[in-house]
Amino acid sequence: MPFRLSDERERELDVILRRYPTRIAALIPALHLIQDQEGWISDETIHWISQRLDVAPAHVKGVVTFYSLFNQKPVGKHQVWVCRTLPCALRGAGDVLAQCEKKLGIHSGETTANGQVTLRTAECLASCGTAPMMQINKEYHENLTSEKIDRLLSKLMES
Repeated sequence: MPFRLSDERERELDVILRRYPTRIAALIPALHLIQDQEGWISDETIHWISQRLDVAPAHVKGVVTFYSLFNQKPVGKHQVWVCRTLPCALRGAGDVLAQCEKKLGIHSGETTANGQVTLRTAECLASCGTAPMMQINKEYHENLTSEKIDRLLSKLMES
């Protein structure tokens, strides 16, 4: 079955298109809309949005591959991002990542066998003063301790 947005997201896309002066300017918000529905940006959705916005597929692909927040393959139900930028690294980001990998049984860039969690690293999540930190889905978890990490990941694996 060919890709299509849900009726609700189609209405959201119409609002987005009216908000921007050109269709190409609406590309990033439109891609987020697709990713919110599908979980990732496939080649099929790249071609769909390129036709819908009258933007070259190569341009759309360039945007998707440039920004790390766009998933280029299916991901878990939950995404865990561990910040690894210098302030977080100095305050234990390496230990946070190692604990996540051990607890989840995967490495950064992988998804658990049950499809629940994808573990990733981020260059900066802009929470330097509360390092070490990680983002789970769209929620920040800061000033992490080993106990806090275990509790958060256990909860994710159960949901």
